[in-house]
Amino acid sequence: MFSKILIANRGEIACRVIKTARRMGIATVAVYSDADRDALHVEMADEAVHIGPPAAAESYLVADKIIAACKATGAQAVHPGYGFLSEREAFAQALKAAGIVFIGPNPQAIATMGDKIESKKFANAAKVSTVPGFLGVIESPEHAVRIADEIGYPVMIKASAGGGGKGMRIAYSRDEVAEGFSRASSEAKSSFGDDRVFIEKFIVNPRHIEIQVLGDKHGNVIYLGERECSIQRRNQKVIEEAPSPLLDEATRRKMGEQAVALAKAVNYDSAGTVEFVAGQDRSFFFLEMNTRLQVEHPVTELVTGIDLVEQMIRVAAGEELAIKQTDVHLRGWAVESRVYAEDPVRGFLPSTGRLVTYRPPQEGHADGVTVRNDTGVYEGGEISIFYDPMIAKLVTHAGDREAAIDAQAQALDEFVIDGIRHNIPFLSSLMHHPRWRAGQLSTGFIAEEYPEGFKPVAPQGETALTMAGIAAYVDHMSNQRKRQISGQMQTQNPVIFLRERTVLLDGVRYDIVIDDSEGMLFVHFANEAGTVLQVDSNWVPGEPVWRGTIDDEPVAAQVRAVLNGMVLNHKGVAATAYVYTRREAELAALMPEKKQAEASKALICPMPGLMKSLLVSEGQTVAAGEPLCVVEAMKMENVLRAERDVTVKKIHAKQGDSIAVDAVIMEFG
Repeated sequence: MFSKILIANRGEIACRVIKTARRMGIATVAVYSDADRDALHVEMADEAVHIGPPAAAESYLVADKIIAACKATGAQAVHPGYGFLSEREAFAQALKAAGIVFIGPNPQAIATMGDKIESKKFANAAKVSTVPGFLGVIESPEHAVRIADEIGYPVMIKASAGGGGKGMRIAYSRDEVAEGFSRASSEAKSSFGDDRVFIEKFIVNPRHIEIQVLGDKHGNVIYLGERECSIQRRNQKVIEEAPSPLLDEATRRKMGEQAVALAKAVNYDSAGTVEFVAGQDRSFFFLEMNTRLQVEHPVTELVTGIDLVEQMIRVAAGEELAIKQTDVHLRGWAVESRVYAEDPVRGFLPSTGRLVTYRPPQEGHADGVTVRNDTGVYEGGEISIFYDPMIAKLVTHAGDREAAIDAQAQALDEFVIDGIRHNIPFLSSLMHHPRWRAGQLSTGFIAEEYPEGFKPVAPQGETALTMAGIAAYVDHMSNQRKRQISGQMQTQNPVIFLRERTVLLDGVRYDIVIDDSEGMLFVHFANEAGTVLQVDSNWVPGEPVWRGTIDDEPVAAQVRAVLNGMVLNHKGVAATAYVYTRREAELAALMPEKKQAEASKALICPMPGLMKSLLVSEGQTVAAGEPLCVVEAMKMENVLRAERDVTVKKIHAKQGDSIAVDAVIMEFG
């Protein structure tokens, strides 16, 4: 077994590998760029080596710097994590030549299966069912259009060396193919140093299901069940779960055996994932094989009890798998939410900045529920423009799917992040979505259920009453504390009485009576058919998360103080609440509302990024829907289009500029 390994990665996956290595008694070496000098993975590792500027192409993607760091520290092996150099055959070969072990598959397996075009050719030769498509070299946008016409629309344009949704476009028409080809090629070149793309038929209403495989250097390969990864935005996974609500045992076995056969054919000897696109009828087609550890591996670990990182390390050290196929059993259900620094209200565009507050839910196991949070950030740290916008992976495990989802919903309500935009409101809302809870999934789920994009959900029904009850409790406890501080309440003979209050929840009025005469807090709703809530909590003023029970059911909500009121977040609903006396409510109703200023005639940058290209010039007339410019953020190219017919009056940015969020890019006449 190795005594020291280097992790050629950053963020949460570097921290994840360090945890297992530490448990195994293996020393770790971190590498870091200028942007990651104060990163969590650097602090956690036993040693750290600086490898260059923030841009990945000058640091994390430079194999020679990784090898030099190994030699300088005496690291005997390298775990690549995912992304960066994890699927580069040349990197694995270079490590081998330097006498350093690659904690991953052999170079030949990477070469065969890591290239999406070559892997499909190989799968076809091995008689594995694949999606119809064109696997040759595509020379131009015009060539791409001809191919798409032959395959039939819609088609998927994908980077050959891609992953993580980068270099990927769905096209429904010839114009979309031409533009998609250019964007996908450019993104692929920027992210992977390889601009090759291929085109395949896009299966309508598909599900994305993948099989985890594990092999050793002695010819043994097993599969560890499946993961459902159908909830995606921009072709990148957002929610994953294991097992899949679609599969039955027969289909699971068939997919698993096919994945194992494919892995054995290439002498696969590490953890890897065979991805399939599945129809709602449980038909399935091979998509690709990821020759690395997947982002979503924690759900498999929780349902199988197998540490995949440990197995990768043991296999790389030459050990034979101690696990047989008959030893693999799926127990319970696991759900993973990817917490991203992005604004779901603005089409999930990236957000950067400082994590002013970062308070994840408590990890651990209690009452049959496990909560796990894989992260690489800390409170006060910065989310950089240079890397993937992932903040954390929140995973819950319970006895069945409903319990795992309920636990995930509760944990998301307790996850407090301030300082940047993030997708927790969307994730929390999704956990309560009827279609999600019913398991009726497809990769088009987000587009179908949120056709106009995600909008903040208004409080209504039981959720509104719950939030009003919490607001009443928060106000009651805050006032009680003030009276104690001022000496108005005597602890020997406390005065107990009913208090009439009015809660304004996003402008909706609830007249209530607060009763604490029996040592418990009861909230009576005068205008809700006599509804009464029993509210109990140990919350004290200043805590960001309210945890307690309402009518003996556990509830969590986030509480942020604002002038004379509070903002509550619960079940994906954000609402501003004010608690008044009856007279204060009457006076508040007379206050004039502030009018929103009219939108300026300008193109505003919706996220921080780099100006990749300007597609118009001053004085040019542009029709609604036409592209104006391309802004790159976190390695994704975002085309900004005209919302109406306009004439470009003045352009304030040039190619290569760093653009701040809400900065004016151009003005219209």
